[in-house]
Amino acid sequence: MKQESEDLYITINDISIGYTDSGNEKGHPVIFIHGFPLNKSMWKDQRKALWNTYRVITYDIRGYGNSEPGAEEISIDLLTSDLLHFIDGLKLEKVVLCGFSMGGYIALNAMDKFPDRIIGLVLADTQCQADTEKVKKGRLKTCEDIRQNGLELFADQLLHGLFYANPEKENSKEIIEVRRMIEGNSVDVVCNSLMAMANRKETCSVLEKIDIPTLILVGKEDEVIPLAKSEFMQSKIDGATLNIVSDAAHLSNIDNPVEFNRYLAQFLQHVKQQRSHLLISTH
Repeated sequence: MKQESEDLYITINDISIGYTDSGNEKGHPVIFIHGFPLNKSMWKDQRKALWNTYRVITYDIRGYGNSEPGAEEISIDLLTSDLLHFIDGLKLEKVVLCGFSMGGYIALNAMDKFPDRIIGLVLADTQCQADTEKVKKGRLKTCEDIRQNGLELFADQLLHGLFYANPEKENSKEIIEVRRMIEGNSVDVVCNSLMAMANRKETCSVLEKIDIPTLILVGKEDEVIPLAKSEFMQSKIDGATLNIVSDAAHLSNIDNPVEFNRYLAQFLQHVKQQRSHLLISTH
């Protein structure tokens, strides 16, 4: 059994990546990919809930948290390449991927580029569609505003859409922690990430090729990426499960971690059982 790890570092693609690696060494490795503009600490409730049974790995996307930004222009393809090198660097053969929002864009891109390395897929509050021209222009305008006004005002505006509206949460430690994540970023990394999302390709064409267990999670009150986007993905992925997290908006894993973790644990148990059956049938 691994102990709850401190921050670790690995060099991949010529940059240093910060990550955590804890839990059961004999359990399936589950890699959590955070969303924009956050970092790996957004998964702390999931780490606590799962580490007794699974090998739980969280990492900071380049430029976020403890990871270096590197010199290359950020793109979803580059972030997907980082993920593959990260998996290789940890000497992992096959993994479960759990991607939230922008992390879901990376996870779906990974399913297109190296599906043989993935045995289970969790898509949380994300979508497969590329940005419309209107959304692209909105991202560009957001970047201009950030460069002019800084990240504090941006954080104020963003937080309204991330959490389920509840007066008791207005000054909660969760909101304070998420604000700290947002404001701790560099303006360049945030703007470059906005452009990476604006320029990403659609991955809807990948969905019908997915033949591994897939769980789609979405906050019932998510207005950033509404439920209809998740329902569409479920309709295209054979056998995919869709669970709607109650009393949760876009940050469903933080808004309602108990329910989110229950669905996640059930899914991971399903993946574990399916892998066991496959191993038995091949011997």
